[in-house]
Amino acid sequence: MKIGILHIYLILISSLFTEIVRCNIITLLRRKREGMKEQKIAVIGFGMWGRNIVRNFYNLNVLDIVCDLDDESLRIVKEQYPGVKVTKDFNDIINDDSITGVAVVTPSHTHFKMVKAMLEAGKNVYVEKPISTVAEEAKVLTELAEEKGLILMVGHLLLYHPAVNRLKMLIEEGALGELVYAQSDRLNVNYHKNDRSVMWDLAPHDVSMIAYVTGKNPVKVISAIGCSSEKNAIMDITHIGVEFEGGLIAHISDSWITPQKRVTLLVRGTKATAIFDDTAPTDKLKVYDNFIPANTQNYPLDYIEIEPLKLECQHFLNCCSSGHKARSDGENGYTVVSILEEAEKIMLGSKLEDLNKKDFALSRMKV
Repeated sequence: MKIGILHIYLILISSLFTEIVRCNIITLLRRKREGMKEQKIAVIGFGMWGRNIVRNFYNLNVLDIVCDLDDESLRIVKEQYPGVKVTKDFNDIINDDSITGVAVVTPSHTHFKMVKAMLEAGKNVYVEKPISTVAEEAKVLTELAEEKGLILMVGHLLLYHPAVNRLKMLIEEGALGELVYAQSDRLNVNYHKNDRSVMWDLAPHDVSMIAYVTGKNPVKVISAIGCSSEKNAIMDITHIGVEFEGGLIAHISDSWITPQKRVTLLVRGTKATAIFDDTAPTDKLKVYDNFIPANTQNYPLDYIEIEPLKLECQHFLNCCSSGHKARSDGENGYTVVSILEEAEKIMLGSKLEDLNKKDFALSRMKV
């Protein structure tokens, strides 16, 4: 299938990566014209991922303060980011009326308490995935943000990846035909294992990404198994099967113990099969004709490489300025958590009660 240069250009300028340039120009003009409040962002948590969040908001010229309990972390912030304030007390953020948005990048078992406090203080919130490990908590946060007219955005990073968005466009154009199957493999090594399981750590990416590119919501879990290589309550290998709208079946495999990293998404249609490989240095997205061996040249796969996290952070700022719901909003987070909660019940059965008793310093709702 040949697509003209003009068509490619129109696709490119309409896709996500134009948001940075467009937002930087339009938002500045709108603020000057309408006197809109300047964005000031606080980040809670300066761990492995929090450092990336801090870097991006700093480079976007909106980072005001970083909160963390570790003295060494705060020292690094002051050294690397001149002019950025630091604190150990998140109440300093709650009580600062000039802070317009807060990024919560703390362990998942703290998300509910932390996000709820920020929303109640009138702050827009970006929270790392998962929004919670309890569907009822995710629902409460979503409803609270809606009630207060605030932005609640979940860090489903792959929804902002240029290659993922290019795949979504190919699917919408019908390049793959009718969708029949998806498979997402997210395999790596994690020496910390400080979450409920690898599923809660990684599968939010898989479920949200498959739903996004296919345009189909998850309906139910059809299978869920997992095991612990250390023979304890924390599963470090999981496999779940999910049915999406229209009968699309997806299999999702996640691992904390795989020495050779693998991060791929396969989407099979009646005409062609697409594979997104996020570990590939180049050509992350390829499309294979189902009927012609080794034919990957049918479709133009041009897209601009921009750090997905930068796009995600810019999207949050744009939503805070415009009031528009985020692509990965609270409802999106609730849908993902509901599926994973269902999978965990199937996977663990009677052992779920034992896991719930494990001391994660959980902020779980008592119902």
